Amino acid sequence: MRQAGRYLPEYRKLREKYSMLGMVRNPELAAEVTMQPLRRFDLDAAIIFADILLPLPLIGVDFSFIEGVGPRIHNPLRDPRDAERLREGDPEEELRFVAEAITLVREKLDPDRALIGFAGAPFTLASYIIEGGHSRNYLETKAFMYSFPDRWNMLMEVLTRVTIRYLKMQVNAGAQAIQLFDSWVGALSPGDYKHYARPFTSRIFSSLTACSVPLIHFGTGTSGFLGEMRSAGGTVQSVDWRIPLGKAWEIIGFDSAIQGNMDPLAMMAPVEVLKRKVEEVLEQAGTRDGHIFNLGHGFLPQTPVENVEFVVDLVHELTSGSR
Repeated sequence: MRQAGRYLPEYRKLREKYSMLGMVRNPELAAEVTMQPLRRFDLDAAIIFADILLPLPLIGVDFSFIEGVGPRIHNPLRDPRDAERLREGDPEEELRFVAEAITLVREKLDPDRALIGFAGAPFTLASYIIEGGHSRNYLETKAFMYSFPDRWNMLMEVLTRVTIRYLKMQVNAGAQAIQLFDSWVGALSPGDYKHYARPFTSRIFSSLTACSVPLIHFGTGTSGFLGEMRSAGGTVQSVDWRIPLGKAWEIIGFDSAIQGNMDPLAMMAPVEVLKRKVEEVLEQAGTRDGHIFNLGHGFLPQTPVENVEFVVDLVHELTSGSR
């Protein structure tokens, strides 16, 4: 979860020279940033350095990253007539730099470490497009969704088709697993998720089944509809710290793998507290197959590097008999 980022001094050094999008769009730099945490920590997998918003220009939506603010959509979709003007670009042409970065990382990566590719799920991308950036209450998104269901479906259809092509491109380039990030979907009620989001997410997972790679389904704040998320697809369900792993497994079924679920803020705790938090997660997972230890969301910039190293080493130490 955001392995590479502002908590690493070597990443910050690169950011003094290059913009976020400048690094993402440069395959050599993206590969370098992807490899940085693997040189420091005994991680089992790498996740390609990219951003979930990269496909937006393919449908005619422009964005940039503003320092200290985050992503900003320059032409947010608010008028329902704007949905008719969406285009559908070719990921293999316009996002080829992601595929090239994946190929470069596979050449550098130890064969016993996997490389994860990813994309944003349609609901989360649509929310960014409509809100114009981050949101607390998703007022614009829900107003559009409820008021203009036909135009909502039009937007979600375009995002779904582009995302499928984008993820297939990543697999063809060498990604050995795929993670679909629905980071904002926890803003929905279970009923709204089922009606407005799940059909599109389900189509993405169904379309990727033939790729024969593990598919990780990620969301936060989704404890109220984990069962619905499981039915949408994915071979791995990612859960956050708001629900115990055992309870989550009861909901989604013990035939599914689970990723999670330590609170990212626990990474700032004193070592004795951090140790207890790690042990709690592993105790909840028990000896079941299919648990991927991870945070319930991404690293925060303030995360001490030594705490990351401590957690990675401790997880390996405590699970060495089951690896």
